[in-house]
Amino acid sequence: MRIFYTDGSASPNPGPGGYAVIENGMPIALGSEDGETTNIRMEGKALVHALELAAGDEVTIYTDSEFWINVITKWAPGWEAKGWKKSGGPIKNLDIVQKVYALFGESHATLTWVRGHEGDPGNEAADEWANKAREGARL
Repeated sequence: MRIFYTDGSASPNPGPGGYAVIENGMPIALGSEDGETTNIRMEGKALVHALELAAGDEVTIYTDSEFWINVITKWAPGWEAKGWKKSGGPIKNLDIVQKVYALFGESHATLTWVRGHEGDPGNEAADEWANKAREGARL
């Protein structure tokens, strides 16, 4: 089974952003988005990329984004059933929500929350590389 760590970064928030996917302590994917973006978008993009890289393999994805775990496992099923609408207004980052939800549904992935900035080596590496990606680093 593969193990990934993901993280996203925007500084300031909103501002320039980047994301990273880490496996075995090293980045296997780095990316960014043109223009202003948010931490939330970058966290979501990291999860999309991780699920794409897993390519159907069993994988545990560690993320410090409780928000995205809730989106994927709790909220998106209801939004999909309602035609991608929610009662409080439009779904933010719908492009990422739909993509990550579809990828997760086709995957053999387990999402696991890890507290950020608490010394977990994989999470720390993901944070460091997401910041480097925001600053233009690429593999």
